[in-house]
Amino acid sequence: MAGRDLEESTEGGAGGEGWDLAALRAHVEALRACRRCPRVVPPPVSGEPPAQRPRVLLVGQAPGPHEREGNRLFAFTAGTRLFQWFARIGVSEEEFRARVWMAAAIRCFPGRAPQGGDRVPAPDEVATCADWLEREFAFVRPSTVIAIGQLAISRFLPKPAPLAERIGRSFEVEHFSQSFELIPLPHPSGRSTWLIAPYNQRRLAEALDRLAQSPGWRETFG
Repeated sequence: MAGRDLEESTEGGAGGEGWDLAALRAHVEALRACRRCPRVVPPPVSGEPPAQRPRVLLVGQAPGPHEREGNRLFAFTAGTRLFQWFARIGVSEEEFRARVWMAAAIRCFPGRAPQGGDRVPAPDEVATCADWLEREFAFVRPSTVIAIGQLAISRFLPKPAPLAERIGRSFEVEHFSQSFELIPLPHPSGRSTWLIAPYNQRRLAEALDRLAQSPGWRETFG
């Protein structure tokens, strides 16, 4: 696995070739039945497969308790903020959910942390859940991947680095035997203070501009 700064985007190929919708639906059913991790709160969360192969894949950290209820990732407060960001580059929540595959480092709610808030998934839980994400990469073969927050970013850029060195840049990444453009974004949780600083707001704006110009996004949304 490797990542390097990508200064210019290139157009991706046409989507849809070899798209096996039935196989992905079977994958989703198997994922929702998974009970491998004893410390998390099932069931696993996964949206319904889109009719056409997505060119953009989003990876978050983990679902929260409200996401379990509707079986939709980013369906509560953090999701409201996230979709406000995407609206700034011209895509509504409804359109995004219909055309982008949404995934996470782990698919079950990790539970509450003793100090408050949601518990951060443990490394062994991320490792146990990794093959579900790997299979989805094999199905989707995305041109653009959006990584939300440090945990998701570290799945593709494992060398530790502060968000300030990641947000506002794009990276050419080889992972899961595939090459794609990675766009890191901060986590939209209201508990995060990173975006309070004006210069971090500028980094977010730069990241969204890069996302809008990425090959998968341009192919998906024009």
